[in-house]
Amino acid sequence: MKIKRLSLRARIFVAMILLVLMASVLIALVTIYQYNEEAKDYHRERLERKERAIRRSIEFVIRETTYPVTTENIPLIFKDEIFDIDAIHNLQVNLYDIKGELLISSKRTIQKDTTEQLLDASILNALANTLDHRHVVKNVEAGQTFQSSYTYITDGRFKNLAILNLPYLENDDFLNRELKEFLMRLGYAYLVMILVAIGFAYLISKYITKSLKTISDKMYETRLEKRNKKIQIDSSSEEIETLVNSYNSMIDELEASAVKLATNEREQAWREMAKQVAHEIKNPLTPMRLSVQSFQRKFNPEDENIHQKVEEYSNTLIQQIDTMSSIASAFSNFAKMPAQQSEELNVVHIVKLALDIFNEDYIEYYPEEKELVAKFDRTQLIRVVTNLVKNGIQAIPEDSKNPKIEVRVFSQDDNVVITIEDNGLGISEDTQAKIFEPKFTTKSSGMGLGLAMVKNIVETHNGSITFTSQKGKGTIFKVAFPKE
Repeated sequence: MKIKRLSLRARIFVAMILLVLMASVLIALVTIYQYNEEAKDYHRERLERKERAIRRSIEFVIRETTYPVTTENIPLIFKDEIFDIDAIHNLQVNLYDIKGELLISSKRTIQKDTTEQLLDASILNALANTLDHRHVVKNVEAGQTFQSSYTYITDGRFKNLAILNLPYLENDDFLNRELKEFLMRLGYAYLVMILVAIGFAYLISKYITKSLKTISDKMYETRLEKRNKKIQIDSSSEEIETLVNSYNSMIDELEASAVKLATNEREQAWREMAKQVAHEIKNPLTPMRLSVQSFQRKFNPEDENIHQKVEEYSNTLIQQIDTMSSIASAFSNFAKMPAQQSEELNVVHIVKLALDIFNEDYIEYYPEEKELVAKFDRTQLIRVVTNLVKNGIQAIPEDSKNPKIEVRVFSQDDNVVITIEDNGLGISEDTQAKIFEPKFTTKSSGMGLGLAMVKNIVETHNGSITFTSQKGKGTIFKVAFPKE
């Protein structure tokens, strides 16, 4: 299933909200990174400060001791002082000899997992080979980060006496608490910003798309058959103004084209109508001319059957004259409909009156109610019914064994509905679209004005006419018009 594309307004709205969210996430990530970097710098600098302070304390003890200052005497020199240093600086102090063996530690219970008895060779090499003779080892145990700094302790002659080791635990509780509080405050601030951004994005997107919505609505309402209004927008951008001017120019061109098209269609329709009328009039003129010529050649006053021949000749002429008269009447009725005289009618009764003029016994009438009152022109309603029933009769083949036409009248919502159903030949699919055209007919005679006239009458009364048809099974015409 294809996902419907978002409108421009929705895209602007979503883009602005995503921009705020991305900014908030980015700032949060930068903040966390900055806090982590500051924490690293804090612990590194704190260890260095502790180390400098402890070295000063150790150097003071060495200067004040009465023992000879040698590596072997380190445990005696710092027998009690190492614990004082630990207490003052709140940091464990370990002293190793130059070979890496533990001499003394401020940790009273020495455990292998916390204080090594012998330093690793890599630590000794790194300490000896660095420029400042200082080495820091960092490791993580049980989720906690430890740093251990190693540096030399020298005597007054700068001779290396021992290796000072300071195990340091990175306690980030305070920094983590600060970070959490800052992120919470940042979250509240961005929550407010998001709410403000939603409102702001809504207003901005509405303002930007307002002009486009107006243009879209106008374009949707544009119709060729009616007069279209131009768009008037104040305080629009240059792009929108260009689009509006293009639309208004298109409306002018469309109206000019519509007028020209309507004129051409009317002229073409009347040309076709004139051709059709001329053709229909020529049809009876030909037999009339032949009858006159035949009578002229064969006329004999002394013929004993002269009166019969004159009567036949007269009947032929009268019949053809009646045909031309009906053609002229049909054209006149279509070209100029009589003025509408709407009155309250009992449609059930009027339809029955219209059906009474037909002699076909297979026409059946089924009114669902005894009385259905609606406003309609009496004469025109009879004309609608008679034309549709006449079409149904003509659609039934003469050799049909079971001809049938059913006329029904019933109420549907606020409309009166009349249906005329026949079981005739039906209407083929290729002619269904043309069935209401004035000049269209499938019969061998007639002008094809009946259904066009019916459609004109029904639509004049704000009604509608539709049909369904199956080839070889029949057709159902449905006329609906309002009661009021």
